[in-house]
Amino acid sequence: MYNTDHTVHKRRKRVCFVSTTRADWGLLMPLAEELRRRGHIDVDIVASNMHLLDSYGHTVDEIRNAGFEPTMVDMAVDGDDEVSRAHAMALCLSGMADAFARLCPDAAVMLGDRYEMLAAASAAAVMHIPVIHIAGGEISEGAVDDSFRHAITKMASLHLTATETYRRRVIQMGETPAAVINTGAIGVWNGDNTGLMSRAELESDLGFSLEPPLALVTYHPATNDHKATPDERIAALLEAIDRFDNLRAVITYPNNDAGSARIIERIEAYGRNRPEKVLVVKSLGMLRYQSMLRVASMVIGNSSSGIVEVPSAGIPTVDTGIRQRGRDAAPSVIHCGESSDEIADAIQKALSPHMRDIAARRENPYSKADTLNIMADAVERFVASTPCPPKSFYNIDIPADL
Repeated sequence: MYNTDHTVHKRRKRVCFVSTTRADWGLLMPLAEELRRRGHIDVDIVASNMHLLDSYGHTVDEIRNAGFEPTMVDMAVDGDDEVSRAHAMALCLSGMADAFARLCPDAAVMLGDRYEMLAAASAAAVMHIPVIHIAGGEISEGAVDDSFRHAITKMASLHLTATETYRRRVIQMGETPAAVINTGAIGVWNGDNTGLMSRAELESDLGFSLEPPLALVTYHPATNDHKATPDERIAALLEAIDRFDNLRAVITYPNNDAGSARIIERIEAYGRNRPEKVLVVKSLGMLRYQSMLRVASMVIGNSSSGIVEVPSAGIPTVDTGIRQRGRDAAPSVIHCGESSDEIADAIQKALSPHMRDIAARRENPYSKADTLNIMADAVERFVASTPCPPKSFYNIDIPADL
């Protein structure tokens, strides 16, 4: 049982980061490392879901390589459908409760909107562990994650948002303004402050020529897309890429949402049949991914990174379908439908000198100076003030005739 004895708060403060995918660890790692470097609070990592799966690259090793020894929560289940994901959520909630009981954190840091993160936040809420939520207030209408994100917001006590628009949206949801801080996106900070690999180093590491034009491709299941299956969507995307004879592609695995297994089968077969043109990688990791953005000619797919991080790399994004619909986006992001024709037209536009000039301006609504320090300062202040009083609802006046 989690220790709620107030004497526990006389000890050194402790914060726990929950990470469940390669993507969120790449974003959480700089903050975890900065807090550890400052030395004022102890830092723990709980790793779950995709991190523990060999089929997705066993990326828990990336956490260990950063010098952390994570507590692991297994939530693997058989199946590639929504029912299996619901069962996985139940396993995650139970496992997170056990992990929190062992670690006794004063706060838990969670990023984003995934189903397993909702389970982790639910465990924390029941156990009176304050949640620090990163990337709240955003909208991605094409994924069920959109609802999960807003639910986590209501469970959280401190909110670190990526833009002022998102900050205001979190306040609109009833969160106290003083607890909602616009930090900018940590993924943008990563690209601007990480010592990146050269093209030659990447080619040697990957064993693949990165001769331009080069596309970095990531396609995830759009879990609110009821008009076509993920298999049909990825088939159309790959067909569009095939129309460009000289376009090389590095394709990364999707996340493990329902429907991902068939996407993996498709991209693996696609890569095997075009070994000189296409490389399929389970996970690039933060360093190789950020380095690849400086080498690629464009990003194609429906990953949030294409909206948030890629504009600061100075290349266009071809954002396909509905998964990221609703997010703030830079001028270098080209939104398109999911037919082969629509995607091919967007790729052609991304290759044009006009779009390359737009992308080269690196305009990005998610960019903010000193993001990492703003985040670390906010977390330190918050953890020092724990335990937290009960949250109050911040009311906004609404016209009576609305």
